[in-house]
Amino acid sequence: MHTSSTNRRRFQLTGFCLAVAVFELLTYMASDLIMPAMLTVTEQLNTRPEYVPYAFTLYLTGGVLLQWLIGPLSDHYGRRPLLLIGSALFALACGATYWVQGIGAFNGLRLIQGMGLGFVIAVSYPALQEVFCEADAVRIMAWLGNIALLSPLLGPLFGSLLLQWLSWRELFLLLGIAALAVWVSLYVFIPRTLGGAATDKPFDVRATVRRYGVLLRNRGFVLSSVALGLMSLPLIAWIGLSPLLLIQGQGLSVLHYGLWQIPVFGAVILGNLLLDRFITGSALPQLVRYALWPFCAGLAALLIVGFYGASTGLLVGCLAIYAVGLGMSNAALYRLALFSSEDSKGLVSAMIGMLSISIMGGVGSLIAALGAGDSLESFALIAATAGLLCLVPLHAFLRRCHPSVAV
Repeated sequence: MHTSSTNRRRFQLTGFCLAVAVFELLTYMASDLIMPAMLTVTEQLNTRPEYVPYAFTLYLTGGVLLQWLIGPLSDHYGRRPLLLIGSALFALACGATYWVQGIGAFNGLRLIQGMGLGFVIAVSYPALQEVFCEADAVRIMAWLGNIALLSPLLGPLFGSLLLQWLSWRELFLLLGIAALAVWVSLYVFIPRTLGGAATDKPFDVRATVRRYGVLLRNRGFVLSSVALGLMSLPLIAWIGLSPLLLIQGQGLSVLHYGLWQIPVFGAVILGNLLLDRFITGSALPQLVRYALWPFCAGLAALLIVGFYGASTGLLVGCLAIYAVGLGMSNAALYRLALFSSEDSKGLVSAMIGMLSISIMGGVGSLIAALGAGDSLESFALIAATAGLLCLVPLHAFLRRCHPSVAV
């Protein structure tokens, strides 16, 4: 009987992990799959190509917008109902994009679709951290990162191929149907008592705001969260601006545009695999320090390329070296940030997401406004400088960390 119960729980947790992975993959696919068609979207909706990077930023903004409320609500009422609400909202927003007729409605639905990413970060991530021990949780986060990275890795290429037979409207409809299937899977596999007390008592907004205030006075938490956002900036800028740089600037086809994504996102996956290799018996702060070698080497090379002349191959090669370091460090640094405070993990995870994604969205918009999409050289200089800024908060945070070995 005990063995049967254990097997049922293992089966449920495996199904839950897979459902979360697919939900996360779809939230990224809603952005990356459509990137090859964004110039067509702007043309058909009678607007300028300059809206391409800002549509991506708006999607990130949606991921931040409700996290402050989603995380604490999941602490209070349980992870299950909040995650089901988020997946349903995402599915409806994707399906509704099929009928949009103007850029305003398109951008509004992009904002709502981005909220799905907020539910992933603020609800499912802390749930996984609560279920598994430190080493297993970091492995699973890296594994989920690998699956999520299939979107920017294969999304542009897969989108380019699908656009040979489907319109961009039909792509969104397809995403909506897939998201509906994920909702069914989550309904079946989410543990009913996971996270929170699932209570009917009123939710105290003022107390939640006070807890956020205390969290923002936690220096270690703020430093690690800011570092998380800054470290991802070159990759975020590449996702948002590569259609302009490669399709419009270099005259590449959407298929070749998709192929040039493979080295960059493949390198992030390689970094995650290296993290899984070194996690056992290693302190998380030390793993982050190891990751800084390829991280800084790639960005330094990107600066040199920016000064002396860039080609597509050189630019992508430098980004790939940087991406190995990013893949090695991201899940470990997230875990350190999450447990830098003793407050409930839904609230802490929500604030990590708000700070890091706000930085990615806000500074990402600034990178675009500074002209990083005008040429390969401009992108290399601006993106590398933005990424290297993470060394300031990261150095201060790592100095505060006490060595702790993953178990």
